[in-house]
Amino acid sequence: MAAILETQAVLDALGHGVLIFSSEGKLVQHNIMAGSILGTDLNIIKSEGWSMATELFDTGLQAVDLRLNVVKEQALKSDRPIRFKIYRSGAYIPCWAAPVTAPNGSVYMMITLDIPDWEIVSNVIDRFRGEMREAVESTTGHINLINKTLHQKDHDEATAKIARRLGGFTRLIDIHMARAGRLISMLDRLQDIRTARVRDKIRDARRKIHLEDFMEDFLEGLDEISLLDPESETHDYRARIHTETDPDLYALASPYYLNSALQEILRNAIMYSLVGTPIHVKAYAKGAYIQMDIIDEGYGVRPKEIERVFEPFSRARQPQIISEFGYGLALHLCKNEIEAMNGRLWFTSEENVGTTFSIWIPVWKDVESSSSPTKDS
Repeated sequence: MAAILETQAVLDALGHGVLIFSSEGKLVQHNIMAGSILGTDLNIIKSEGWSMATELFDTGLQAVDLRLNVVKEQALKSDRPIRFKIYRSGAYIPCWAAPVTAPNGSVYMMITLDIPDWEIVSNVIDRFRGEMREAVESTTGHINLINKTLHQKDHDEATAKIARRLGGFTRLIDIHMARAGRLISMLDRLQDIRTARVRDKIRDARRKIHLEDFMEDFLEGLDEISLLDPESETHDYRARIHTETDPDLYALASPYYLNSALQEILRNAIMYSLVGTPIHVKAYAKGAYIQMDIIDEGYGVRPKEIERVFEPFSRARQPQIISEFGYGLALHLCKNEIEAMNGRLWFTSEENVGTTFSIWIPVWKDVESSSSPTKDS
């Protein structure tokens, strides 16, 4: 027992994650950093072993030679560790696989997970975002000043003609600035995901949320923001949104990130459905979670496009979707942010019938215990 504890202390002192599986596929040892990297997924791997590790680690990978079972076979035949990678929280994580033979002849499989060093890239992106944000704010301020001047009533006919032309020009600039501002905001969120800062932010911000009150505030907040792209057709989309929330639902989540996810999903539902169709938002208990369904009667997603929905900078190629402006990043961000709250985001869809996006968020427990889903986040 002393030797095991000594080995565990060494593993916990390492700066990368370690998972050790028996030949039967059971997770027999891991370290603190593995929990930091994998979050609540580590609990699932503890319970289900190698089979669940393959399911979690293979998600988002296209190359067959990166699949965990393929890597395992390569490692067993090699005299040196095998390099591979997994995809988690919007980033590829470099990993190693190597067999370890015990004194009794048993062969274990050790997986190590590195933490990507984003410092240099982060510095560049931070500099870019800072300069872009300053340019957007400055340009938007000038546009507002120009528009205020143009709308003064003491213009003669020639001045009014120039004002109309300038008005169209400033409108075009305003559209580009609104889009640039949205992209900067998305890059901020993407940076938090890739550097794992999102988990720290959510850990600090999560709290008990009474869902009925939250949804009431959420709907009122829609009147204070520009939910759609500036060039989208203007209509009273608020009248299309119908909510149904079961009473006495309390969630453990970050209000900011939950609000953001609902806005992004509603934006898609509004953009990719006909103006006259309703959009339903339903919330109800689902075991240890609260499920929220956002249901539209829109264009739906073609079966061959389903795998692309959560990929970054990727959009479906349907004409109705391509015709609307977008970066193909919002749902990728939402999925990773919801998962960082120990939740889940998925969808079902049928082309020309509609789409349902569903969110799971943990139920609030009055007395948090070590079994709380947030302890390993």
